[in-house]
Amino acid sequence: MKKEHEVLFNQLKDYREGTLGCVADISEEAADIVPAGFNNNIRWNLGHIYLDQLLWIKHLTKEPIEIPEGFNDWFGFGTSPASWTSQPPSLEELKQLLAGQPEWIEATYGDRLEETFPETESGMHTIAQVLVRTIYHEGIHLGAIIALRKFI
Repeated sequence: MKKEHEVLFNQLKDYREGTLGCVADISEEAADIVPAGFNNNIRWNLGHIYLDQLLWIKHLTKEPIEIPEGFNDWFGFGTSPASWTSQPPSLEELKQLLAGQPEWIEATYGDRLEETFPETESGMHTIAQVLVRTIYHEGIHLGAIIALRKFI
């Protein structure tokens, strides 16, 4: 594996460990609190991080990727807990999915990071570019989780 690919996967894993570390002591009840001034809660942010990474890879590659049932309705762009009509996954389930995602991405796409796909409207055309974007996106949502923790 190329050195820059190792760095990318190490960053993916490190950021994910940071996200999971930030919520390690959060209870199910606390994960569902939406403080005044916020649209979402910690559970939503975690599910959104997981879903976003899958959707961007799927969008780029046009390959089938299994998205857990209900995730688009609970955690998709523009959703919020206020519109949930069914029970979302437990906090533990989300943590397990998030913990396994970096290894799954590396095992599935590790040798395809520079494979060129037709460019999307975002201008990205490799999985490496998508991962840079989704790591940045995770950082934004980690910031939201940190802010939510202060209000809980």
